[in-house]
Amino acid sequence: MPTALRWVTLLFVVLGITSVAPARDVFVDNEAGNDRFLGTAQQPLADRSGPVKTIRRALEIAGAGDRVVLAKTGQPYRECVSLVGSRHSGTERHPFVIEGNGAILEGADAVAEKRWEHCYDTVFRFRPRHLVYQQLFINDRPAPRIMCSRPMTAPPELDSLEWCLFDGHIYFRAEPYKRPENYALTVATRQTGITLFHVDHVTISNLTVQGFHLDAINAHNSARHVILQNVTCRGNGRAGVAVGGASQLSVESSLLGNNGEAQLLTNPYSETYVIKSRLLSNTAPGWIDRGGRVRIDGEVVEGGLDEMPPAETEPAPAEG
Repeated sequence: MPTALRWVTLLFVVLGITSVAPARDVFVDNEAGNDRFLGTAQQPLADRSGPVKTIRRALEIAGAGDRVVLAKTGQPYRECVSLVGSRHSGTERHPFVIEGNGAILEGADAVAEKRWEHCYDTVFRFRPRHLVYQQLFINDRPAPRIMCSRPMTAPPELDSLEWCLFDGHIYFRAEPYKRPENYALTVATRQTGITLFHVDHVTISNLTVQGFHLDAINAHNSARHVILQNVTCRGNGRAGVAVGGASQLSVESSLLGNNGEAQLLTNPYSETYVIKSRLLSNTAPGWIDRGGRVRIDGEVVEGGLDEMPPAETEPAPAEG
C-alpha cells in the first residue's frame, strides 16, 4: 500500500475512534408528555416522537453528553431523580445537562384531611412518614417552625400558623375558627430531589428544587465538575445543597434558603465553589462546614458561614 494511502487510512481510523456521537435533546413535559414517547420532539406528534412525561424516563433514554430539557408547565415535577455513572456524564465541552427552564422539582405532597387529629383549641397533629428531617408548607412556602428542646414532656406553645415536630408528630396551630383543611398544607414526602453519584461534567440550570425531606441536590460521592447555574434550593428538610466525599461542585448565581439544617452542607474530601450566589440564614446557617475545601467568590473560607450576602428578601414563593 502506498505510504500516502496508508496515512489517509490511518487518519480516518483515528477520526472514527475519537469521534463522539452528537448530543441529543430529550424533552420532558409533565402535562402533554407520555413516557411511551421517544422524547425527541417538544410537542406530541403522531409518530410518538413527542416529549416524555417524567424526568426519570428521560434519564433512562438519555446518554452521555445529552440534554434533558424540561417544559415549564405551571405544574411541578413530583419525583426524585438520580444521575449515575458515565451514562449521565459529559465532557468539558459537552456536559450532561438538565435544563429546567424555570420549572419546579417538588418533594412535598398534600396532607390528607383524615390524617389530622384534633388536640386542643386550634392545635392539630398528624404523624408524618419521615421524622428525622421534615418541613410543613403553607401555599408552597415553609410555615414558621418552633424547635423542640430536650427533655420536653409536651409540645411547645404555638402561635397561629406555627408548627413543631414532637414525639413523632407534626403539631400545627390553625387560626381561630379554622382547621387544617382550610389551608393548602403540604409535607415533605420524597427524600432527595437530585442525587449525583460517580458522574463527571454535569450542569443543572434554571431549576427550583423544593420540599424534599432530606436535600434538594446531593452530590453524594465522586460527582466531579458539577455546576449548578441559576438554581433555587428552598424549603428542604436538611440542606439545599449537600456535597459529599470526593465530589466537586460549583454553585453559580443561585439561591439557597428556607432549608432546615443548612443551606449548604459540605463534607470531608469535597470541593465546593460558591460564585455570586446567596446563602440565606433565615431558617438555618448559610453554610455548615463538616469538611472539604470551599471557595467563595474565589477566596478560600473555612468554618462555615451564617449568611452570604445579607438577605434583603426571602426566596420568592413557588409558581404553579
